Amino acid sequence: MPVVTMRQLLDSGVHFGHQTRRWNPKMKRYIFTERNGIYIIDLQQSLSYIDRAFDFIKQTVAHGGSILFVGTKKQAQEAIAEQATRVGQPYVNHRWLGGMLTNFATVSKRVQRMKELEEIDFDDVAGSGHTKKELLLLSRELDKLQANLGGIRNLTKTPSAVWVVDTKKEHLAVDEARKLGIPVIAILDTNCDPDEVDYPIPGNDDAIRSVDLLTRVVADAVAEGLIAREEKRGGGSGAAAEPMAEWERELLEQHAAEKAGQTEGEAAEAPAEAAAEAPAENAE
Repeated sequence: MPVVTMRQLLDSGVHFGHQTRRWNPKMKRYIFTERNGIYIIDLQQSLSYIDRAFDFIKQTVAHGGSILFVGTKKQAQEAIAEQATRVGQPYVNHRWLGGMLTNFATVSKRVQRMKELEEIDFDDVAGSGHTKKELLLLSRELDKLQANLGGIRNLTKTPSAVWVVDTKKEHLAVDEARKLGIPVIAILDTNCDPDEVDYPIPGNDDAIRSVDLLTRVVADAVAEGLIAREEKRGGGSGAAAEPMAEWERELLEQHAAEKAGQTEGEAAEAPAEAAAEAPAENAE
């Protein structure tokens, strides 16, 4: 079964690039044609690059890695948060703070500050040890920290790879990842620079449906990697396994249910096939 179909790409508008006057000549090899002043992306190439990125993500996660989802433009914010959360990965969908990767130690301190503020009961003025004005200021500080850092609250080290929606808007994230040698997986629209991306997916990074589809595909690759990791862990030594997060348990239970459904379907087909063959055998 393919990771994604040509029909899905077409229905989501993945093939629509930018206006011909807004393009990067380096993207020429990914362009199929031009129509009404708009570049049309070669989706045959997109399918091939999606498969390549999918396999890389799956293998990275299967070997214990993590993928940081990045997309702060309005069209990407919801998909980035939803899909990253679905598979328990970190994400940035509000604002990229300079140094999130290259100055990770300092950013981690801000995350710790956020967690400390979350322990405060802002409704209990008397028991908090703060004045109403102080609580108001602390509450505002917490809101800001949660918006900027809430998605990376459980990130304890730099990620193994970064998924980026719109490399031009997220140039700071791309630059930091490249400085640290962290692979960049990204949608490449016709105005992007392919030299900045290790695992490009030629496509539309502006349409909501396109961003939703491709981000879901990335999350699906993470999910398969997590399942492969768990299967490998289950077949390993008898050492005590780390307790699983709720989202991870749900993911594995869903996978087990799907496998059970397939097995039941095969078992139900077997008697029917045997019954169909029986008359022929009796005739002999």
